[in-house]
Amino acid sequence: MSDNNQDNPIFFNMTRRQILKAGLFASLVCAVPLPAWARAGFVGPAERTLSLLNTHTGEHLKEVVYWEKGLYLPDALQDINYVLRDHRTDEIHDIDPKTIDLMAAIARKLEANRPFEIISGYRSPQTNQLLRRISRMVAKNSYHMQGKAIDLRLPGVPLKTVQKAALDLRMGGVGYYPKSNFVHVDTGDVRTW
Repeated sequence: MSDNNQDNPIFFNMTRRQILKAGLFASLVCAVPLPAWARAGFVGPAERTLSLLNTHTGEHLKEVVYWEKGLYLPDALQDINYVLRDHRTDEIHDIDPKTIDLMAAIARKLEANRPFEIISGYRSPQTNQLLRRISRMVAKNSYHMQGKAIDLRLPGVPLKTVQKAALDLRMGGVGYYPKSNFVHVDTGDVRTW
């Protein structure tokens, strides 16, 4: 074997520093378990889709492609933001793409063929304050006000199964509300209640 790197086209134009950087990157990729990359959205299908039904307005999106070839699609995100708006005030707010990815990951995990029924997406501060007066279970600084939380259910799938799928993903908070028939998911710290 020759010590001359000119014989190897991979190393021909690389400096020692570039080779070390490539090696460091490769070791980091190998050190992080595949499920962590998958939860972060680095592994998975070439496109991501989502189906939603807003239980308050009746509006729905069917298999909307919101991410393709490594990019979020602005028009699709606007459609999702509209369906997940505060139905009480009609205020639209950007839903965090991580929250959208979380819903899509739950749907993939459960092999869902029906849309999520959305009980609550974005909440304006006024709506959140109103709901706090009605229920002590509503957080003062709810992630709903930041577009980082969704209350949902999946028709035909037991609520406990939806909760378990969300917990298994470990992508944020998961609240279980069987009396109100929904699961809360958010992209805050990993926690459960």
